[in-house]
Amino acid sequence: MINVGIIGGSGYTAGELIRILMYHPNVNIDFVYSTTNAGKPLHVAHHDLLGDIEMDFTDVLNPDVNVLFLCLGHGRSISFLKENEFAGHTKIIDLGNDFRLNKDANFDGKEFIYGLPELNKTAIKKAQFIANPGCFATAIQLALLPLAKNELLNNDVHINAITGSTGAGVNPSETTHFSWRLSNMSHYKAFDHQHLGEINQSINQLQADYSNELLFIPNRGDFARGIFATLYTTVEESLDEIVTKYEDFYKNEPFVTVTTTNINMKQVVQTNKCIISLTKSGNRILITSIIDNLTKGASGQAIQNMNLMFGLPETTGLHLKPSGF
Repeated sequence: MINVGIIGGSGYTAGELIRILMYHPNVNIDFVYSTTNAGKPLHVAHHDLLGDIEMDFTDVLNPDVNVLFLCLGHGRSISFLKENEFAGHTKIIDLGNDFRLNKDANFDGKEFIYGLPELNKTAIKKAQFIANPGCFATAIQLALLPLAKNELLNNDVHINAITGSTGAGVNPSETTHFSWRLSNMSHYKAFDHQHLGEINQSINQLQADYSNELLFIPNRGDFARGIFATLYTTVEESLDEIVTKYEDFYKNEPFVTVTTTNINMKQVVQTNKCIISLTKSGNRILITSIIDNLTKGASGQAIQNMNLMFGLPETTGLHLKPSGF
């Protein structure tokens, strides 16, 4: 069994990890670390776990676990790893943004591999330390990487994406408050979102000469979970040619589906799926990419990475079904 430790256990991504891992056939959850909830049952923070798992939060670490998931929020993983030591064999998967960029990937002798399985699967299998991608970054990269692989990204890309409130984390703020968010919508960090760095980095990994702009407008939606992203750019190839390239790129990727039909977000919520829809109008290609921000955009993808790191089928424990109603 893989003994798992979860750090930052009271947040949304930790809750999602627990929900999936407690049914994973190869995993034992060794501890869930939370200094604010130590000694309290997990269901105090994650109400849906009542009756499903009898376990308490702890403020005591087991440094000998097989894998450690860091769910501490952006910028806090570095300080945690400076203050706490783990066994030489312990694998670490960071769900924050501390190590996602190449310039930050080497820390204290640890080399963090960018954990997008559809891009870096071979490296992930050999890795000890993983930087899990951001949620917007996952949806957008999966939408664009087949074009980059075929050197078809030669113009600016216009991106509009809307995310659920869980993407902002568990701590309430003005723009996650129910009475503000309900029946409301707004954009934020237009053209300057923090995920652009990792997206550009991955595109350049496949198409080194891409230097055009990703014009990204992130939006807040009045729903809890999911990302619905639409992207368009200019591509001369026919729709059939582009669909073939996408299908070829993802032919061995169990969580990515390519279609030319209309898609909706409920098709992926509470799953590790990404569905990509392609349509064309003249020389403009419209790409729609949908994921669950907490699953494929965070915890599900982290478990997919863990499976690869331990030599398991990457789908293990991740056969999750959406609810259409």
